[in-house]
Amino acid sequence: FSEYTVMHVGCVAKINPEAPLDKVCVLSCGISTGLGATISVAKPRKGSTVAIFGLGAVGLAAAEGARISGASRIIGIDLNPNRFEEAKKFGCTEFINPKDHDKPVQQVLAEMTNGGVDRSVECTGNIHAMIQAFECVHDGWGVAVLVGVPHKDAEFKTHPMNFLNERTLKGTFFGNYKPRTDLPNVVEMYMKKELEV
Repeated sequence: FSEYTVMHVGCVAKINPEAPLDKVCVLSCGISTGLGATISVAKPRKGSTVAIFGLGAVGLAAAEGARISGASRIIGIDLNPNRFEEAKKFGCTEFINPKDHDKPVQQVLAEMTNGGVDRSVECTGNIHAMIQAFECVHDGWGVAVLVGVPHKDAEFKTHPMNFLNERTLKGTFFGNYKPRTDLPNVVEMYMKKELEV
């Protein structure tokens, strides 16, 4: 609610002056993080299958990134089925509620996708979801991207064969975007109606 703010020059980005500030203000954190995690880090190819773990603001932006990239199947995973309908606007084509299955989510995804998804983006901060996101990608080319911030004492445990089978695990902070140069481009995407907010 301040009228004036002192900020470090590295945290200031010049954006389109016609952009509505009440809308584009959300682009500087959650939206950019999810969008960048998919577009800049996971880099799904056109026609690929992407799993999004967590359908909050960051997860919806990650789904939007998969849609913009041309993914053919975007599978949203969330414990709250009330989020599924809204997630369709952001590109999700299918949904899984882990509570509806007796087996691990990574196994459900492997069965749905003939061996695993091409890319997964984890947006929950839950260590179990992080492990599931890694273990659900396809052997040989699957890439999992961790976005959520886990509890400081959390440990990531998986069988070493998951790495030996040529799965890739990546992490990102702020979707690998550089605020000063990349945020103006995200604002332009919104202004051109290429990005759902």
